Amino acid sequence: MADLIITIDGPAASGKSTVARLLAEKLNASFLDTGAMYRAVTLAAMQAGANLKDQRQLLEVLQTARFDFTEQGGKTVIHLNGADVTEQIRNPVVTADAKFIADAPKMREKLVQMQRGFADSRCRIVTEGRDQGTVAFPDAAVKFYLIAGLDERARRRQAELEAKGMYQTLEQIRKAIEERDANDQGRAVGALRPADDAVAVDTTELSIEQVVEKLYACVKERCPNVE
Repeated sequence: MADLIITIDGPAASGKSTVARLLAEKLNASFLDTGAMYRAVTLAAMQAGANLKDQRQLLEVLQTARFDFTEQGGKTVIHLNGADVTEQIRNPVVTADAKFIADAPKMREKLVQMQRGFADSRCRIVTEGRDQGTVAFPDAAVKFYLIAGLDERARRRQAELEAKGMYQTLEQIRKAIEERDANDQGRAVGALRPADDAVAVDTTELSIEQVVEKLYACVKERCPNVE
C-alpha cells in the first residue's frame, strides 16, 4: 500500500477531481480518479449492450473488458479495450448511468479492489470519490470531505459541460445533481457520507487555488515529514 494516502470525498461538482489532481501535483503524488473508473465500466457495459440493472451481466463486462488507467500530465487517461475514452466517459448520459454500477454491491467491491491495487503500485496517492475515506482507504493519513452549495455546484457543472461543447440548463443540472445526491446518500453499500475523522471544507466561496492551499496546509500540519 502507498506510504501516503490522502482521500477527498464529497458530492457531485463539489470540486473533488480538480482539487485532488492539483493537490497530488503539489505532493508529488499519483492522482486516482475513482469517478473515471465507474464511468469507464458504465461505458463498457453500454457498449456491450448489457442490462445495467443486471449485476451478473455487469460483472461479466468487468471481467472481460480491458481497462487501463494511466497518468499523463497530471491527468487520468482511460483506455477501454485499447481505445482512449477519456473524454467519452464524461458524456452526461454515461455520468447519469454510472449510478447502476455504483449501486451494485459486488461491482463496488471489485472497483474498491482495483482502487487498492492502484495504491499498491504507488508511493503516494490522492484519491477522490464517494467512499474513499470510509470504505476504500479507512486508514488514510488525511481525509477530506468537500461540500458546496447546490447552485454553485450546478454552475460549475454547466461550465464544465460548455467547455466540452455540451449544454444543459441550470435547472436540468440542478435536478440531476439533487437526484444524484439522494441516490449517493441512500446507497446500501458505500453511501456518501464524511468519515468520522474527515476534515470538512466548504468550497462554495473559495477558488480552486484557495481550496488546494487549504488542503495542502492541513496535510503539512498532520504529516510534517511530507515534502
